[in-house]
Amino acid sequence: MAAHIAETPKLEHKGYNRGLILGLTMAESMLLLVFCLLLVAAALVTAERKKRYEAERELQVTEQKLAELKKDNFDATARVVELQARLGAGNLSPIDREKFEKEWRELISARQAVDRLRKTGVEMADLEKLAALRKVLDDNDINLDAAPAEIKRLVTANAAAKSPHEWPPIINLSEAGGYYFRSGSAELTSEFQQKLGTSISDQIADNLSRYQVDVIEVIGHTDEQPLARTSSNLDKTFIDVLDSKLPITALEPADNAGLGLARAMAVANILKANPKLSQATVLPMSAAQLILPGDTVTAGQAGNVEARRRIEIRIRRRAQSLSP
Repeated sequence: MAAHIAETPKLEHKGYNRGLILGLTMAESMLLLVFCLLLVAAALVTAERKKRYEAERELQVTEQKLAELKKDNFDATARVVELQARLGAGNLSPIDREKFEKEWRELISARQAVDRLRKTGVEMADLEKLAALRKVLDDNDINLDAAPAEIKRLVTANAAAKSPHEWPPIINLSEAGGYYFRSGSAELTSEFQQKLGTSISDQIADNLSRYQVDVIEVIGHTDEQPLARTSSNLDKTFIDVLDSKLPITALEPADNAGLGLARAMAVANILKANPKLSQATVLPMSAAQLILPGDTVTAGQAGNVEARRRIEIRIRRRAQSLSP
């Protein structure tokens, strides 16, 4: 019994301590809550002050613009009153009266324009930018009225640039078409030589001008019939033949590659002598029996084929060297 009585004060003391600790904790919580509310209130006050500041600044700008418009309107009104007074005086000469009436009409038009701009929300800064742009256009002789036509021209030119490239045509002079050499040699028939100096040269000159090119390639083609000659003198004679120091009959090819080159040289010399082609470079070449009509490689088709014995004339622009 005595022991039970002794423990009672200890329990009461512990309960008191717990209550004290709980009370302090709740007080601290209330202080923290109040602090948070103060922070939120401060943020709201700051935001409201910022909005108020921005509104005051916008109001100030608007009042300034309105004052400028009022001043312009006042000046225009004063000018109108002045003109009315001077017109009403009746002491103006016909020339001065006409001048004032013209100014009057201009002022009325200007005032109406200002009213229309004010209704549409156009700012003076926008008009100043447009005026500066107009000055730049005038200084560079750019006509705004011609702008639609110029835009149409540029669009057309751009569409043309994107179209497929047009290549110069290849002129094909085959025995099947009546363009003959002497059998086994590079000597031209008189009819072939006459056409080279007239209609064919005219066609080449026209293509050079139309396609803006400056190189003429003359390519000799043969069939696959072997030549009877066993030795060739092309290495010793082709330079002199190109320089017209020796006749074309001095060339003695021993194979189809040499025969194709000799015939190309015969045609090239005729073209080089034509004044209409003097600005172009003429290059003789040989394709021997390798290339069939239609630009395919032969698979060894032998025989006497006139269509394969031909001269092809191609034109192109001189290759530009690229700097490293």
